[in-house]
Amino acid sequence: MAGTTAFSLCAVSPSSQLQLDRGADRQRICGESSRSSSVRNLSQNVENLILRSKREFSLGSTACFFGGPARFTFQAQSAIASQLRVQLPSPTSQATDAATLDRDAAALIEHLTKREDLRNIAIIAHVDHGKTTLVDAMLRQANVWRQNQAVQERVMDNNALERERGITILAKNTSITVGDIKINILDTPGHADFGGEVERVLNMVDGVLLLVDAVEGPMPQTRFVLRKSLELGLKAVLVVNKVDRPASRPDEVVDMSFDLFCELGASDEQADFETVFCIGLSGKSGKDWNALEDNLQPLFDSIRRLPPPTVVRNGPLQMMVTSLDYDEHKGRIAIGRIRSGVLRKGQDIVIAMPDTTPRKARISDMFVFENFGKVPVTEASAGDIVAVTGLDDVSIGETVCDKDNVNPLVPLKVQEPTVRMEFCVNTSPFAGREGKYVTSRNLRDRLYKELEKNVSLRVEDTDSADKFLVSGRGPLHLGILIETMRREGFEFAVTAPNVILKEIDGHMYEPWEDAHVEVPSEYTGTVVDFLSRRKGQMVNMHTSDNDSITYLHYIMPTRGLLGLRNALLTATRGTVIFNSQFRTYEPIAGDLERRETGSLVSMEAGTTTPFALARCQERGSLFIDPGTDVYEGMVIGIHSRPGDLPLNACREKQLTNMRSAGKDNTVVLIPPVRMSLDDSIEYISADEIVEITPKSVRIAKKDRAGSLRQKSSK
Repeated sequence: MAGTTAFSLCAVSPSSQLQLDRGADRQRICGESSRSSSVRNLSQNVENLILRSKREFSLGSTACFFGGPARFTFQAQSAIASQLRVQLPSPTSQATDAATLDRDAAALIEHLTKREDLRNIAIIAHVDHGKTTLVDAMLRQANVWRQNQAVQERVMDNNALERERGITILAKNTSITVGDIKINILDTPGHADFGGEVERVLNMVDGVLLLVDAVEGPMPQTRFVLRKSLELGLKAVLVVNKVDRPASRPDEVVDMSFDLFCELGASDEQADFETVFCIGLSGKSGKDWNALEDNLQPLFDSIRRLPPPTVVRNGPLQMMVTSLDYDEHKGRIAIGRIRSGVLRKGQDIVIAMPDTTPRKARISDMFVFENFGKVPVTEASAGDIVAVTGLDDVSIGETVCDKDNVNPLVPLKVQEPTVRMEFCVNTSPFAGREGKYVTSRNLRDRLYKELEKNVSLRVEDTDSADKFLVSGRGPLHLGILIETMRREGFEFAVTAPNVILKEIDGHMYEPWEDAHVEVPSEYTGTVVDFLSRRKGQMVNMHTSDNDSITYLHYIMPTRGLLGLRNALLTATRGTVIFNSQFRTYEPIAGDLERRETGSLVSMEAGTTTPFALARCQERGSLFIDPGTDVYEGMVIGIHSRPGDLPLNACREKQLTNMRSAGKDNTVVLIPPVRMSLDDSIEYISADEIVEITPKSVRIAKKDRAGSLRQKSSK
């Protein structure tokens, strides 16, 4: 900088430019009473203006420059540097004269460095659009494995539940080297219920690959993850995948994606995205979907053109912990991106959060992600994504700081939960038969341990020591936790999921969601009837070119979606494709029925017999086989009519001189409905619970004997 040119911040786009001068604008930014260099003591209008500037003028970590006529106090520089996710060097004074401003601005610029040898990217998309399959192809073409090495498909989905369900649940790190550039890749979940994982890892990257299916186009989760990326000032590369599908429409999908960028308030720079067409399964890509190359080089070239990390290499150490792992030998592993400074093995550090007491620790071991594993290193610098051990009590959102310069980053903020369930100690007659951990202390300790790594989860104690309120982003989010605990040997019970209400201006509001349905046209009327009866409001409806598929867009309360998926699958013979995404909170829509039919309930304890089940199946669909142990109040099937019906499923045929026990062999039973854990959670009503053990999943009435007496007296 020359002369008296002071610090300024300008965000430039092809059509607009923001310049803030020292006069009225500085008063609006800093306020008269804001004189502290600490970001957390700045007035709220600083953060609001900076965030608005980022959103409207693509003021991201690489889309800014310093210079020009505007002057800022050091407080404003600190706020801007914090929002740009870089560390400002300590000032020599708090004066606001031009010379000091020049010196502080020059010091900031001098410390900012671009890591041209590194790219940190996340792959974001809707569920089943091919993220993990594309990562497989990228790893394969980067020569991570030997040519003759046997590698399983979707290698990043290394969790047993992920492989069984075919979806990504946890965000994961890997890296490849292309030419002279190392690319850190973060594979993210695609289901809306795991959006907290996406929000968490986006803080570690500088660009994203937005993956969109060439047939389906942008879907609800596409909107969510893209909005979060744009709010952080990240630049995207649009990757249109599966262009070889028979019904693909790549050009139309590109136009739909551009409209989505504009709708979500992307800046001119963000909306000017590169587009790459690819077939992730076969590892082909190109700029023209009609002439793809037999490799992913066009995709790698687009990644190279994404912004490199802008860091402060010579500043004090800052690393926010964004993920936790565990090793039985090394203990807890903290994963995060170094924002500023250098981190070394054996270094003494401080773990801190704003408004908390810092605590000292020491780095035992340090690793970086290389190819498909972790490689030990002795030193890493700003911009690197590292995994460190020795921090036994660290939590997600805490900052690893220099021991002589403790300046924690603003903690992670993720979208609040919308659904809650009650986790209870199992009190059924079969309690304790199959589980290893059955007490309330075991259950409480496990739930609170989950909070250490599951940033979207909330756990609350209740008036009863045997019950806990657990809140999450959706039934699937909580269902994965339940299934994980079940496989660990826990035995417990859960109630039906309920939405979380909010009081706004004295009125109660409930969460509403965008629901997108794809269904064969012959079932359109059935689906519309289902959604309308659950308070759904149609936004749009259109058909495919040959009128064989109908696409529906509804907004509806989350309450109406609970238990809806199985009902739609049954009504459409498994042909419906249903997706939803949280929209906003709206006034309560009124009463609605969650289930139209009642349950068949066992009125006796014992072992079921073919003779009894043959008569029970006349009243509805059964869940159980002959020879199954049941207890009083256990739900054994679905009643064909509204209301519950008590039945005796253990009755044996009375033997006489004219009949023999072998006559039961001629009884013809309809195969029972196999209820999975997810099916059971979706099925139950407010007066029912799901009993969960490592070996069994049962449905029962909350008040087992009382409900049967009430039914019998009618």
